[in-house]
Amino acid sequence: MTTWTDLPCVLNGQETTLGCAQVSVMDRGFLFGDGVYDVVPVYARRPFRLEAHLARLARSLAAARLNDPLGRAGWAALLHGLVARLPDHADQCLYVQVTRGVAMRQHAMPIDVPPTVFAYAMPFPTVPSEVRHRGVSCVTARDFRWERGDIKSISMLGNVLARQMSVDQGAYETIMVREGYLTEASSSNVWIVQDGALIGPPASHHLLEGVRVELLAELCEELHLGFNRRPIPERELATADEVLLSSATKEVLAVTTLDGEPVGHGALRGKPGPVYARLYEAYQQHKRQPLL
Repeated sequence: MTTWTDLPCVLNGQETTLGCAQVSVMDRGFLFGDGVYDVVPVYARRPFRLEAHLARLARSLAAARLNDPLGRAGWAALLHGLVARLPDHADQCLYVQVTRGVAMRQHAMPIDVPPTVFAYAMPFPTVPSEVRHRGVSCVTARDFRWERGDIKSISMLGNVLARQMSVDQGAYETIMVREGYLTEASSSNVWIVQDGALIGPPASHHLLEGVRVELLAELCEELHLGFNRRPIPERELATADEVLLSSATKEVLAVTTLDGEPVGHGALRGKPGPVYARLYEAYQQHKRQPLL
């Protein structure tokens, strides 16, 4: 069985494994969390929505005032090469990270320091079928993170602390609320369903624009489901017909318990709902299409 130490990675252009890769203790990613990252799912050895992921990576780099070290073609070549180095797994996840590089520790950005470029491949962490069948439990918490959630930063202590809140309560995710309105979860986008329509918070600096946002909009159009993005008051989480999570690894996932109370109404209360079922099935069909 392959352990994580054997997984293939590329560090500053050198192919190696996670168990052998090393970075300097003076790397600003290690000292400050000064860098950005992205995660790309792979299905049937094809990176899924690669252009959208690379566009988001470019936005994060620009917002962090980091030069793109490879460009779209360079990133695509690197990631396709990693996929080929994990031949026993057709479905994978690719992690990419860029830090500001190695320099003496000071808060000001160093000049003319080459960035540290790191990427690795791992088997896709599929959500178990029994979890999908019953849905997941979540808790809510105040969104205490910094103001630039739109940057996919490796400075993730706030997300770690938020996720641990749900772990401590035996829950799957922590859904966060800022000043009375839904933002996102610790590692997921969050959606509600009302009257058969999918509703998500609007784009802002407070939340990451997930690649699945555009995908879910497309799937809703194909399925003739309503789709809207608007501010969602916290009270609507408790009264929603359905609550959903989306992310690269969760794809789309039903929340069936929130703060200890069942989600939904009537016979489907506390169970995955019909909009989730339709979106999940459409997602599975879409990700296997030849042209993604």
